[in-house]
Amino acid sequence: MMSIAAAELLSQGHLARSESRLADARKHFAEAVERCRKVNDRMLLAQALAGLGQIERDLGNPAAAQKHYGTAVDLRRTQDDPLLLAHAVRHLGDILREQGQLKKAAPCYEEALEIYRKHEQTPPLDLANALRGYALLMADTGDTEEATYLWHEARALYEQSGVEAGVAESQSHIAFLMGR
Repeated sequence: MMSIAAAELLSQGHLARSESRLADARKHFAEAVERCRKVNDRMLLAQALAGLGQIERDLGNPAAAQKHYGTAVDLRRTQDDPLLLAHAVRHLGDILREQGQLKKAAPCYEEALEIYRKHEQTPPLDLANALRGYALLMADTGDTEEATYLWHEARALYEQSGVEAGVAESQSHIAFLMGR
């Protein structure tokens, strides 16, 4: 009964986020976390923590976002779904990179990319997004050659996925990096 309620709270949280009602989304995800912990539903708890982490990120609270995603990653490591693990690890990498913690972010991207490249069911857009984050990190660390290579790969995947904003961003970064 509690898990069904938690699943409904997750749905409400995602809906609230899609409607830019971030305070409501935070409330729904936080309540889902509580309910999942009470019934020890680790699968839904990982989802609720990732949702709460995303909302904290949206609200400009990177420390809270990092904490929630870190816990979600720990839970995902105990579950048998590598793509969900890769997704959570990649988001943790994004948060760390955005905070300037480049040395901590790099292994996150490397792990996510390794999982995505090995898994035949990896959606191209998920791989593109992981490549994007790692390309940004490589550029931040001064490895422009690797960053350019990653942006080329990401651009091709964004084209394949029909994500024009991703294609345009990739092209912009490639042009900038090549102009150095």
